Amino acid sequence: MVKIWAKVIKDDKIVKQYTFELDETIDYSLFFDYLEDICSNLDIGTPVLLKTHLFNYAKYNTVRFIQDDFVEKINFDKLVLENVAGKV
Repeated sequence: MVKIWAKVIKDDKIVKQYTFELDETIDYSLFFDYLEDICSNLDIGTPVLLKTHLFNYAKYNTVRFIQDDFVEKINFDKLVLENVAGKV
């Protein structure tokens, strides 16, 4: 099961959140699709997904996207994705 808690954080406060769920095992080749769906539901732009982002999510169950990861200007400090479905 894939369950990702997405948090948009500004000034150390959660301003938006969304929980993405799928009833299948995680497929890292589809992670960008997961990210697009999450960002669409949060009504924010989609950040650039790098290999280091995938490694951080796989190893630490969390990944952070900051302004440098977005093409356009964002009005928040960071987007944090956290695995809440247990070990991936």
